[in-house]
Amino acid sequence: MKIFEPHHEMFRQAVRAFVQKEVEPHVEEWEEAGQIPKSIWPRMGALGFLGVEYDEKYGGGGADVLTTAVLCEEMARARCASLAMAVGVHTDMASPHLYWTGSEALKEKYLPAICRGEALTAIAVTEPGGGSDVAAIRTRAVRDGGHYVLDGSKMFITNGALADIYFVAARIQDAPLTPPSPQGGEGGRRHRGISMFLVERSTPGFTVSRKLDKMGNRASDTAELVFEGMRVPAENLLGVEGKGFYEVMRVFQRERLVAGLHAVAGCERALEDTIAYVQQRHAFNEPLSKKQVVRHKLADLATLIEAGRWLTYAACLKYRDREDAVKEISMVKLFTAEMAQKVAYDCVQLHGGYGYMREYPIERFFRDIRLMTIGGGTSEIMKEIIAKQMAI
Repeated sequence: MKIFEPHHEMFRQAVRAFVQKEVEPHVEEWEEAGQIPKSIWPRMGALGFLGVEYDEKYGGGGADVLTTAVLCEEMARARCASLAMAVGVHTDMASPHLYWTGSEALKEKYLPAICRGEALTAIAVTEPGGGSDVAAIRTRAVRDGGHYVLDGSKMFITNGALADIYFVAARIQDAPLTPPSPQGGEGGRRHRGISMFLVERSTPGFTVSRKLDKMGNRASDTAELVFEGMRVPAENLLGVEGKGFYEVMRVFQRERLVAGLHAVAGCERALEDTIAYVQQRHAFNEPLSKKQVVRHKLADLATLIEAGRWLTYAACLKYRDREDAVKEISMVKLFTAEMAQKVAYDCVQLHGGYGYMREYPIERFFRDIRLMTIGGGTSEIMKEIIAKQMAI
């Protein structure tokens, strides 16, 4: 089955060439620095990578979701999950809040710089005590004349240390009750008043309180944010006051689909690296690739990856056609994330002692991929969503 057209493959070649020339030679340097240099973003913007589906009048490419799928796959093949994550947050998890629910004035003001890579974005929903429970948000927003005053904190924010624009979820006390979420969540008081705001980094009362030290994805800066009496212009409210929970859930669907694309492509590259290793590594007078136990393990991994790929593509097509794909996307996130854990484990095992050494990309892949069953909704949350969609 063919889902990509010739123009998608042309775009793939452009992204792959960029990754090979301008990313792969610098991965170790970025990992050591704990961040990706901001100079890379305008370069990606100039190549048309940062707004592929946005309207051309804002500097976007006016392309389709399959073009985004190509971008996700090629970024994830860079042997640098940090880059895939940072780009995915900017293009598919943060800025969609502006494109989908922002006023025309806000879109005209901010989207061109976002597409050019001159303004890096982050999504600030998760809180220290909330995790995957979006309805537990405690950051408060109080209307004061022409502003909302925000107080609270956010945790585990990707691009958080370097971003220029943040999309912040906060709770407005006096907003009306929300009905049940179309994305499978609960309705009622726990979701009451959640709203989304566009916040510039320079806003008084905004602080990046600390940069977080992580197991993996070390080149992707992750931070804790604090808001103390932060005054946000009322016109920076995104969408309808009190309806932000719906928008968070809507963007979560896209985030989880992107995560599936990242997982499959990253696993594919890890398998390629492992096959190359076992073909050149000799033991007992022949290449490891000649051993049946090795060959069969590789066959198992290739089969898992292929299953994950087509599950993900099927969900992409439903999403593209605007069909209800909550169950399928949750299955993608669950299956590919869990699959990636096995691929990482077995690929390290097949590398033997070298798989434990940081000079080999598979060691970094093993650390990076561990996040997949946690970020964007844990595997446990995915199972609960799937069960609800099955009316169990």
